[in-house]
Amino acid sequence: MTMTDTPNSPAADDGLTALLRRTPPANPEAERALLGALLTNNKAYERVSDFLVAAHFADPLHGRIFEAIARRIDRGMLADPITMRAEFEHSGLLDEVGGPQYLGQLLMAMVGIVNAGDYGRAIHDAWIRRQLIDIGETVVNNAYGARADLEGGDQIAAAEETLFKLATDKGQDGGFVSFERALTGALQVAEQAFQRTGDVSGLTSGLRDFDKKTGGLHPSDLLILAGRPAMGKTALATKIAFSAAQALLREAEDKNIKPRGAVAIFSLEMSAEQLATRILSEQSEVSGEKIRRGDIGQREFDRFVRVSRELSELPLHIDDTPAISLSAMRTRCRRLARTKGLSLVVVDYLQLMRPAIGTKPESRVLEISMITQGLKAIAKELSVPVIALSQLSRQVESREDKRPMLSDLRESGSIEQDADAVMFVYRDEYYLQQRMPKDSAYESMDKYQVAMEEWQRKMALVHNKAELILEKQRHGPTGTISLFFEGEFTRFGDLDTVHDV
Repeated sequence: MTMTDTPNSPAADDGLTALLRRTPPANPEAERALLGALLTNNKAYERVSDFLVAAHFADPLHGRIFEAIARRIDRGMLADPITMRAEFEHSGLLDEVGGPQYLGQLLMAMVGIVNAGDYGRAIHDAWIRRQLIDIGETVVNNAYGARADLEGGDQIAAAEETLFKLATDKGQDGGFVSFERALTGALQVAEQAFQRTGDVSGLTSGLRDFDKKTGGLHPSDLLILAGRPAMGKTALATKIAFSAAQALLREAEDKNIKPRGAVAIFSLEMSAEQLATRILSEQSEVSGEKIRRGDIGQREFDRFVRVSRELSELPLHIDDTPAISLSAMRTRCRRLARTKGLSLVVVDYLQLMRPAIGTKPESRVLEISMITQGLKAIAKELSVPVIALSQLSRQVESREDKRPMLSDLRESGSIEQDADAVMFVYRDEYYLQQRMPKDSAYESMDKYQVAMEEWQRKMALVHNKAELILEKQRHGPTGTISLFFEGEFTRFGDLDTVHDV
């Protein structure tokens, strides 16, 4: 539109008419040539099978012919004009184009078998362009008000979600997977585990005994890490995320390549700076409390700076958006997976999340159910482990033994049902510390002294110790894992009870 054109001017009308007259991109010549090549030599299918499916063809008839040819080839059967003729005559597939004689026309359209890959890419490219046009029309219509329930930011998230799906899938809807294909995938996973050293077949958590019991963090799993306040949920989740990022970086450095994936932390409670300070405190062994007060010497500060430089290379990304919605989280995970790869997602914590945009659950229990189901869907879609932190109800405090149970989970039914693993972090030292004897509660100093000595004995047994209670594990054993916990640096690690002399 020129400077003199107005939306209602003849020139503008001509431009709009020309726009509406444009036909969607398609390449029928390439479609016919590819089908002819496939019927001439089935080996041509190998050049397109990894990226082309029936839905990519602009002509639905061509798509159905391609699907029939591919089906026979995948079964190890010959697909040529003779073998396909009987199938097409029985199904009536070619009736609308003059019958099985159309197969002869396809053979005539074939230019060369070696060009099959180029034909396939031309068909796929035209399909992508058609999808982009559809997405663009949807974005424009929504912006004009077709979806009045979506705000501008939500429309951006919806558009990004659609574009990510276009960039990563093959245009196929979900459907059945043959058992043969499923077995092939299972065998590949087993082979990867066999080739790795140690007991870890998944991504390492950085905790030796946890990895032994679980085999590490596995794709598509939703793991719930729960505990009461001050138990160290965030510190433990941060330790796992940091260790996973370290492992990804080491693997990349050994192979002299970029990390194959990144670790994403959604910190809904703490800011990115606070979380980074916690990691720096742990790795530099400089108290986080001293860092906040500025009560550190030059030597500690230099160590703090040196460690921060070393950690800057880690494939670790933090999103501290408060009350983030499930839709926004899914979109950002997809974007990170598309640009840098994604190997682990940590959510701190799920009760602070909002369900998907546009949903209005009737109760808090239903809302949490939608969130846990959405997190499990993210784990499956992106094939990554998702660790979600969860609060526990106050009923823990009313019991003598304050070790958590599954029933202590807030809105527990849906969380327990959707999770592949549920684990609780528990520190007896925290509760025992609160029961320190007071001299005013005893009749004599002798009785107070006896009580104090007994308390100190019990404190020595649990000092710097924590428990990771693996209460549910869909793919393995449950049990309690003992951990080391250093409160000064909020640091978890392996607990070594046996030492070499």
